[in-house]
Amino acid sequence: MSIQIPRGTQDILPGEVEKWQYVEEVAKTLCYNYQYKEIRTPIFEASELFTRGVGDTTDIVQKEMYMFEDRGGRSLALRPEGTASVVRSFVGNKMFGHPNQPTKLFYSGPMFRYERPQAGRYRQFVQFGVEALGSEDPAIDAEVISLAMGIYKKLGLTQLKLVINSLGDAGSRNAHREALINHFKPRIDEFCGDCQNRLEKNPLRILDCKKDRDHELMSTAPSILDYLNDESKQYFEKVQKHLSGMDVEFTVDPTLVRGLDYYNHTAFEIMSDAEGFGAITTLCGGGRYNGLVEMIGGPETPGIGFAFSIERLLSALEAEGVELPIEQGVECFIVSLGDDAKDYAVKLLHNLRAAGISSEKDYLDRKVKGQFKAADRYEAKYVAVIGDNELQENKINLKDMATGEQEEVSLDQLVDNVKSKLGK
Repeated sequence: MSIQIPRGTQDILPGEVEKWQYVEEVAKTLCYNYQYKEIRTPIFEASELFTRGVGDTTDIVQKEMYMFEDRGGRSLALRPEGTASVVRSFVGNKMFGHPNQPTKLFYSGPMFRYERPQAGRYRQFVQFGVEALGSEDPAIDAEVISLAMGIYKKLGLTQLKLVINSLGDAGSRNAHREALINHFKPRIDEFCGDCQNRLEKNPLRILDCKKDRDHELMSTAPSILDYLNDESKQYFEKVQKHLSGMDVEFTVDPTLVRGLDYYNHTAFEIMSDAEGFGAITTLCGGGRYNGLVEMIGGPETPGIGFAFSIERLLSALEAEGVELPIEQGVECFIVSLGDDAKDYAVKLLHNLRAAGISSEKDYLDRKVKGQFKAADRYEAKYVAVIGDNELQENKINLKDMATGEQEEVSLDQLVDNVKSKLGK
């Protein structure tokens, strides 16, 4: 009986994994340019971290978390998102005490959500995220947004749409909350059970409901922008001013809400307008979360961040027909003939690799013709051919596979010769 891969997961095979490595490296390099440093957190955490930090009214906590008890009876969860874990580490390691503030971090790794698998969405997915903790300056909001847009543009995406909104401070949100309750309450029985449960706990989440998004009350719901106090309005205007100064194009969408409870003030999403990308167009989401650190047991510390799925990013690149500049071939392939030459090829291969040259040889005792075919399959740039006679004469034939040109070089000079041709 064969064992099947779990539903909602995928194997990323050679030939495809190089794309992942490339986009992750581009994102990391840009983060370093912005002075964000990498952080790595555990794949599982105490369940309470997410029920408290993400919010017990969210779909993630109510329906999608993978939870289990360990042998000590502790309730643990596979992380469904990265922000709560980063904030937990920020608090636990007292990073708020470091002299350089704000604390600017990025992460990349697998997340887990038990949801219906569909195109570009998996139960195990890889999320790349950024968090900036310790500043209430609207400029850091604009920086985080521009960084997210910069990653997509650096990779060649052009069909992008950035939408932003403000959820306001606590006072603005409370006023909006009451207005939403009054708006939905008379007809809440027409909504799904989830929305009915959210009415009193977190009515903002009703606006994010996928089942009832076409209900007429959704389009007439009170806008958060009408309930922003002067301070929140000024903050949002400053964020917009900074984005305009950076030439980052955006659209203000008063219906935009984020699916997690910890957001306030700035919220944003980046979407793909590429034809054929699919019904779900969101690539990246983020926003400000000024109360999350205190919620997890730390001192009062503002924060803002974003996260995106690598799977969704790769789907967007495919939809726009973006070819990533990935080289998969080896730089030098050794073809050997004769027992002594085959034995020497092992040492020669090691020397090439030690010099930083991507190299390979035949391990299946193929004939010379078969070895050359293997070199073609490896897309080798150069093929070094050695036989027992060449070994005795301390020489080797080097063939440029692109031009077909061959030259005879000293065995002692092969490594330096290949390095020179490769410009290393």
